[in-house]
Amino acid sequence: GWEGSAHDSHIFSDALSCPRGLRISKGKYYLVDAGYGIQNGYITPYRGVRYHLKEFSAQGPENAKELFKLRHSSL
Repeated sequence: GWEGSAHDSHIFSDALSCPRGLRISKGKYYLVDAGYGIQNGYITPYRGVRYHLKEFSAQGPENAKELFKLRHSSL
């Protein structure tokens, strides 16, 4: 019943909550998009921060948040 009716984050959270479901190992993280809420074990990008490579063509990232979002999107 999930097909096309739920966001990826809801399905992922459900899989993590099942007794024998997915587990996030200690010290490990899932790289997720901005649609996921902030939770332990998830690394989400900053919202409202530029990150497309073409935006950095003339100059590099201007601050730590831009650098993080650029590297997050590259992964």
